[in-house]
Amino acid sequence: MEIRHAHGLHNLESERHRDPLKRIQYADPELSPLGWQQVREQRKDLSASGLLERIELVVTSPLTRTLQTSVGIFGSPLKDENTVGNGYQNGIKTPIFNHPPIIASELCRERLSKGRSRGSISQCRSRFPQVDFSLIEREDDILWEADERESDESVAAKGIKFIKWLLARKEKEIAVVSHGVFLQQTLIALKNEFDSSIEKEFLTPLVYLFGNCEIRSLKFFRESVVRLGQDYKKN
Repeated sequence: MEIRHAHGLHNLESERHRDPLKRIQYADPELSPLGWQQVREQRKDLSASGLLERIELVVTSPLTRTLQTSVGIFGSPLKDENTVGNGYQNGIKTPIFNHPPIIASELCRERLSKGRSRGSISQCRSRFPQVDFSLIEREDDILWEADERESDESVAAKGIKFIKWLLARKEKEIAVVSHGVFLQQTLIALKNEFDSSIEKEFLTPLVYLFGNCEIRSLKFFRESVVRLGQDYKKN
């Protein structure tokens, strides 16, 4: 299961101002009020369908909007519902139900670009105690480069590496909470390699655009992805 983060404050700014110079710039934007509404609705729908209980593992990007989306949808319900809704800003309440493990990984974070970076891991741990950050070794964001924008090819290579990592795990039902460009480029890489029967016009970036908080179910086969990963090993 792949999920793009819910509507964020940076999305709101893009909708308000077409001119980038007029937008408020966020290094690590949080969810907007609309985003929190989307999270609540998705949690309700997944719970009603029974899918919420089937998820064995949640893997999330370590940026705030994906962490909020992950905990909001898959985290334990709290005694104070408002605590989930504002990302623990009003204090941490005691979970009253179990939830699938939620782990953060740099492999599924958004395209690296100017002005965008994650917070420190100690801050993330304090704010999102339900999330396991042990896979991230560095306290501060060393991947962010102030003057560089990550290429589509680099994002796709990172996506294939991430999928191979997922397939090496024991869990079968995994939810990935990530970003639009990462999900898009990963799907394009997979489709271009293995779906040659699909008509060419179908293989366009537009087809793979994810809406905010959109959920899609995907099945991966170990042999195919291992072979695909060999094509990207140089990256």
